[in-house]
Amino acid sequence: MFLSEKLIDFSDKNMLQHFEFERLLLDRTIPSGRKTLQAAELPEGATSATPAQNDWKDRLSVNSLDAFANAKLAQLEGASLRRHFAETRRELWPDEGPIIFRDGRRLLSFSCNDYLNLSQHPLVKAAAVAAIEAYGAGSGASRLVTGNHPLFAELEQRLARFKGSEAAAIFGSGYLANLGIIPALVGEGDLILVDALAHACILSGSRLAPAECRIFHHNDLDDVRRILGAERARFRHALLVTDGVFSMDGDLAPVEALAALCAEYDVWLMTDDAHGLGVLAGGRGSSFIDGHKSDVPLQMGTLSKAVGGYGGYLCASEAVIELLKTRARTLLFATGLPPANVAAAIAALDIIENDVELTMRPLAKARAFTRHLGLPEAQSPIVPLVLGAAEAALAASKMLEEEGFLVVAIRPPTVPEGTARLRFAFSAAHRDADVARLATLVVERIPFRIEPAPCLPFS
Repeated sequence: MFLSEKLIDFSDKNMLQHFEFERLLLDRTIPSGRKTLQAAELPEGATSATPAQNDWKDRLSVNSLDAFANAKLAQLEGASLRRHFAETRRELWPDEGPIIFRDGRRLLSFSCNDYLNLSQHPLVKAAAVAAIEAYGAGSGASRLVTGNHPLFAELEQRLARFKGSEAAAIFGSGYLANLGIIPALVGEGDLILVDALAHACILSGSRLAPAECRIFHHNDLDDVRRILGAERARFRHALLVTDGVFSMDGDLAPVEALAALCAEYDVWLMTDDAHGLGVLAGGRGSSFIDGHKSDVPLQMGTLSKAVGGYGGYLCASEAVIELLKTRARTLLFATGLPPANVAAAIAALDIIENDVELTMRPLAKARAFTRHLGLPEAQSPIVPLVLGAAEAALAASKMLEEEGFLVVAIRPPTVPEGTARLRFAFSAAHRDADVARLATLVVERIPFRIEPAPCLPFS
């Protein structure tokens, strides 16, 4: 069967441990109605329940779900890994740049993926409002039923043309796109190769596919060749998935070289260009970084970073897109993206295609920052400053906030253990003077290492 009915990778050790735990737990928990175990229900030869078999009785006096959650929270708190949502209001001030209001303070944000500040652009906002007036606030159903409003076709045609492909499909988000695309294309008897630092949604999508998965060392072409040379012949199809721009490290995948290697071994190459669209190669993204379109048959990305809105997409051949319209579960069984989001993305693409200078600004700001710090030249608008311990990253973030800057600390499991960091994200609207002031603060107040941190795989 091309698409498994049960999208679970049972080769994953953690998943197997989870299911084994569930089985053991079910053996000891009470059935519906809180029926107690009777002697007749005990194993043959047993006269009474053992202490382990009575564990469930002890748990009746407490809410086991809350107890589990509270224990986990305490553990995370002790490791400085507990997360909190902070209410944030974002604005774009012409004379100051991207401003946020948080906890009663006004801060200059260097933590937003709105690289071109298009979420605040008057033409983009006007397009969203007009779409609501014309089509309503929501799509009302999945695109397969009645949610395929007329704006989808225009956006898909525009994206396909801009990315140099035959067709495109719009998903509800980038995460949903990867959860749907990967299991729809590979199944039992197939192989998936994933970069060690790929985004979580790529790993999640790969685990949903009933294919075997191999993790290769970050951006390591020799490791990819080693895996393919040893294993490719055993599998029917093979898919290699990587970020085009790595969201926590800001470096680029060697897309052109990967494309050549994939062609040599008949491997389908898929790039997640969430952080490349709109800011690299005149806005066209990481597949065009070498001055022409690399041979990437599956160009996935999002509408929530430089495009300034929300949603995900895949640009591919017409045959692949038609297959996904029939087999990608997160496309078929999810409500279609609201008209306002689609209209906003169309307006944003207009701006990106017609203002190349705008698309170049975020990278220019990032490179000015890395020059000031003596770091390797930025490859994208994302600059990581690896500090190691989560506590160090939190303290540095707090210091910058006290100086009027928002730079959020990134901690495990978002990044590998021992590589907690500040992640600086630069936008077109950041003023050069503010970039310089921020860089000076970092140099004077935050101990950091110049050498790039080792690209460790996740545990």
